[in-house]
Amino acid sequence: MNAMNSILSKAKTEKNGLAGIALDSYGSTDDSVAFVHKDSLAHPNPSENWSAKLLESLHIPNMMDQEVPNKPLDYYTCVFKKSKLDKFLGSENRDTFFSNTQRHRIVYEILATTPYGKRKRAEIGIDRLIDEGAFQAAYPLHDGSWKKPSHSLPAEQLNRRQVLYDYWARWGCWYKYQPLDHIREYFGEKIGIYFAWLGLYTAWLLPASIVGLMVFLYGVLSISTNTPAREVCNSGGDFVMCPLCDENIGCAYWNLSDTCTQAKISYLFDNEGTVFFSVFMSLWAVTFLEYWKRKNASLAHHWDVMDFEEEEERPRPQFAAMAPSMEKNPVTGIKEPHFPDEDRFKRMMAGAVIIIFMMVMVLIFVLGVIMYRVLISIPLFQSVMFRAQASNIANMSGACVNLILIMASGICGQGGCLVELAQQLAVIMIGKQVINNAQEIIVPKIKNYLQRREVAKGMEKSTEPARWEEDYQLIENEGLFEEYLEMVIQFGFITIFVAAFPLAPLFALLNNWVEIRLDAHKFVCEVRRSVSERAQDIGVWFNILDALVQLAVISNAFIIAVTSEFLPRLLYKYEKNWNLDGYVNFTLAYSPPGSMSQECRYKEFRDRDGSFSLFYWRLLAIRLGFVILFEHVVFFISRLIDIMVPDIPESLEIKIKRERYLAKQALQDQEHIMVGGLAGVGEEDEGGDDDYAVTTQGRKAATTRMDAGNVYLSVPTADV
Repeated sequence: MNAMNSILSKAKTEKNGLAGIALDSYGSTDDSVAFVHKDSLAHPNPSENWSAKLLESLHIPNMMDQEVPNKPLDYYTCVFKKSKLDKFLGSENRDTFFSNTQRHRIVYEILATTPYGKRKRAEIGIDRLIDEGAFQAAYPLHDGSWKKPSHSLPAEQLNRRQVLYDYWARWGCWYKYQPLDHIREYFGEKIGIYFAWLGLYTAWLLPASIVGLMVFLYGVLSISTNTPAREVCNSGGDFVMCPLCDENIGCAYWNLSDTCTQAKISYLFDNEGTVFFSVFMSLWAVTFLEYWKRKNASLAHHWDVMDFEEEEERPRPQFAAMAPSMEKNPVTGIKEPHFPDEDRFKRMMAGAVIIIFMMVMVLIFVLGVIMYRVLISIPLFQSVMFRAQASNIANMSGACVNLILIMASGICGQGGCLVELAQQLAVIMIGKQVINNAQEIIVPKIKNYLQRREVAKGMEKSTEPARWEEDYQLIENEGLFEEYLEMVIQFGFITIFVAAFPLAPLFALLNNWVEIRLDAHKFVCEVRRSVSERAQDIGVWFNILDALVQLAVISNAFIIAVTSEFLPRLLYKYEKNWNLDGYVNFTLAYSPPGSMSQECRYKEFRDRDGSFSLFYWRLLAIRLGFVILFEHVVFFISRLIDIMVPDIPESLEIKIKRERYLAKQALQDQEHIMVGGLAGVGEEDEGGDDDYAVTTQGRKAATTRMDAGNVYLSVPTADV
């Protein structure tokens, strides 16, 4: 109760001047607000994209476009200054001056920085109280129900949550453009940028899917004219292949013609189009990242986060609780929980000792097995019976080793290594993604059901739940980490291994169409509203994507050079026969004399005695040369694209300079003012209030209302 009173008194002190000064005192000082100028509405709508412009220029109706009501207005904006309050639009009405998300950030800043106990113990903020169990959750409230009212209302009278559901989260909107301005206005820039990136990534998968499908269809249509596949299917009993394991354990000889189906499937994914598609996807990935940087710059300018600097990260509640002392932060000048170097070193050493102990234990077990075998082998070799049965024991142990190696799939199957890689990618891109989407549909519904059931136990059935109680029945918002991780892993698969499975971009495209609506429905209908967070880009994920692009170039080069049959076929064409006649026989070596019970063939470039042929060494040199040439050419073109395509469009640079000039002129201030972009600010809230709920473990709670951003604090009735 004392902790709650401390936070309440701190927030009440700020409530009277919240709209005017709280942003300077507690909020992020780089929030941009619209200022008065005659050209305030001069900017075009940045939500237009190249596809809309292309369809418009061709006079083709755009079925993806939609008119979303209550679109945020576009103004020139600049950083808010309390001393220039009268220069900003809407300053005469302090209740609606700051946007809904800005007021959420202000309230959260107050709750997160207010001490409730002793500062020396880092007893500060709502996050620490939640971690200690004093409160169970803290979240802004949604703008009412997402369901439309029973009686029909004009679209302009719907609340923002209903607008987002009707024009974004519904499955019927799967082919429509996302209302990014509305998403940003309701959830904040961080979530808005995620959906902007996901939408752009999905759109860019369309050309990659078309090219990949064309490469696959080329393989389907040309398979009847493929000489190696035809030779395999028509070989009959001409090529008797060696057993895949020891003859003594039942592995039999087999005919190469038995692999006719595998040979045809292998050609579908390993043909002349594979090299072209690998180069195309490498350049596609580089161009996509370059275009995203341009799109991101436009969004950052439009959403006033062009020069946004991430707020100072607060210490985790667990860290603050365990910190033995408080030290002044040299940057902020505020005392924060601190671990002295001596204590930190002790903890690091304790962790290192545990890890070293585990490693030593593993080493002891390995050495123990080796010593056991040595000690057992000495008396065994002294035994006459053991020496007499040595050959039988060797055959039995060899058979077991061969069986283990075969079961471990250490050798590629009859269709080749590329087919097995394609099969694994097909399982990942189809089966795994279907399972993930099913989980995203089912798991939240189960969690919501359990949450509603738990909350209902402590509520009277006759009473209608308050808004904060309705939102508490929703599941906790876990952020964007898992969403980004899923998409980045997918991006890695479709770029790194695309040479083995050209259909990967197509299945990624189909998955992402579903993923966008699943994520939209989750954020609008199934999870609590998160505190609005500002961001100017996707953060460290871009660096990961860039690293994957570099890795993809090298990976595709080695897949084509080593795993694919492209280079062996090309060298055979050049040296032997351009039509590939006799290629299958050329790739099969004879078993060395005396090694098998009968003569058989196996796939290798070797002589009769088992040594590598001259063709093998020439092919090895060509493979290494191809890897070097491939990655140098692709990296050179990628670098050329990076140089030729500026990260910020020229038209946007002019807008930024123009806006900076107008901001200085409007505020009559000579100091350098960094300006964001366009922002929809000053509009009156449809719901009339901005709410922030902090709930405790008590089900029956007395609610105290505060006007500081319309905060709700609820505590158990026993404490009140």
